Amino acid sequence: MNIVLCGMMGAGKTSVGIKIADLTGMRWYDTDELIVQKYGKIPAIFEFYGEERFREMESEIVRGISEEDNAVISTGGGCVLRPENSAALKKHGKIIFLKVDIAVLFERTGHTSDDRPLLKNTTFDKMKELLDYRTPIYESCADHTIDTNGKDIEQVAREICAVCGIPVIA
Repeated sequence: MNIVLCGMMGAGKTSVGIKIADLTGMRWYDTDELIVQKYGKIPAIFEFYGEERFREMESEIVRGISEEDNAVISTGGGCVLRPENSAALKKHGKIIFLKVDIAVLFERTGHTSDDRPLLKNTTFDKMKELLDYRTPIYESCADHTIDTNGKDIEQVAREICAVCGIPVIA
């Protein structure tokens, strides 16, 4: 079984995914990192090919990685917006939505627009609008929702292991 982390950019999917892998001995993958390794930097993909082509690349990565077993998969913020991606990821895993307040998200990502094309020239209101749009989708595909507010990375990782029934070895 895989643990699949979804949520907004800045929710902590990468940090928590790495911590879960450390605690359990599971392999860790990041869909955005795999895209960069195969196709190049994400901002360049968005600039030259557009978001739709990026999403196609993302779906290709998901089709491959979803067949893994005993892995932690940190997804990009928009990955599970495509139903075929969430269906593929659910096939061998449990999807966990990392829920976090908009103020925390904006603090973490509002200054990183160069690395996050969808946040380029963003405002708090635009980010809130994106979060409001995506949250019901995250919730509908998730097997569990973990509220990360006020918790550190290890607390969140251990909570996910507990709800998924994955033993912690570290």
